[in-house]
Amino acid sequence: MPKITRDQVKVPVDVAADVRETYIDNYMAATHGTGRLMLFACDQKIEHMNGDFYGEGIDIADLDPEHLFQIGSQGVCGVLAGQRGLIARYAADYPEINYLVKMNSKTNLVKTAQSDPYSPQLHDLEAVLAMRENGVNVVGLGYTIYLGSEYEAAMMSEAGQLIAEAHENGLLVVLWMLVRGNIFHTLRQPAYLNPGSTGTLMDNVCYNTRGYVVDQATFVFSGNSWGLPANAVDIALLAGTTTGAPYDPLSALEASNSSATVSDQR
Repeated sequence: MPKITRDQVKVPVDVAADVRETYIDNYMAATHGTGRLMLFACDQKIEHMNGDFYGEGIDIADLDPEHLFQIGSQGVCGVLAGQRGLIARYAADYPEINYLVKMNSKTNLVKTAQSDPYSPQLHDLEAVLAMRENGVNVVGLGYTIYLGSEYEAAMMSEAGQLIAEAHENGLLVVLWMLVRGNIFHTLRQPAYLNPGSTGTLMDNVCYNTRGYVVDQATFVFSGNSWGLPANAVDIALLAGTTTGAPYDPLSALEASNSSATVSDQR
């Protein structure tokens, strides 16, 4: 992978002058000097609870959250992203890892039928800065916004303030923008996924449309369901869209999305 120089880092203008070099240090560390980020997301115990780490076909080592830190310390990831409590528990034993602290998280226990997804900030920035002062190699923050939720505006506002505060302290920010927990109906298409785009479509309900159109995009579909009147098709994979993961085998794609009807035009 080609390397970049420090003067090629695009530093946002709201980064304070006295922490500009800190921001560049964090950017170079997180990207291993390449300008490209490989992020290892570790959401065990909140976003992903025990049921995702235990069962048939899952190595018993995965049940222990420390397994994530062992992978992070031995792999080539730029940052390990996780909740503050998880990082606080294990970071002292893995000081070589670059950490990105996820500032908000939610479980999957509150379903969309009960309430629109809402994931407010769990703690203030001072708690993260205290970790950095104690020697934890924190290079950035993360925040998740659930687009389409009735609480979207609140999460947007919170994320905007968080970005400003992070930049004042020389920290990077990564946003997760999830299309999750929405109801799409009576539209031509709930989404047209353009070439080269990536993301996740999770736990949405869709009916009376022509279906999601995947045009050479790479999206994970999970937990989506379908109402009445039925869609023309639920998911259409256009010519040129990748084969293999995350769409194949088609039987798995269908099963993980409430017996979806998939039109495979590849």
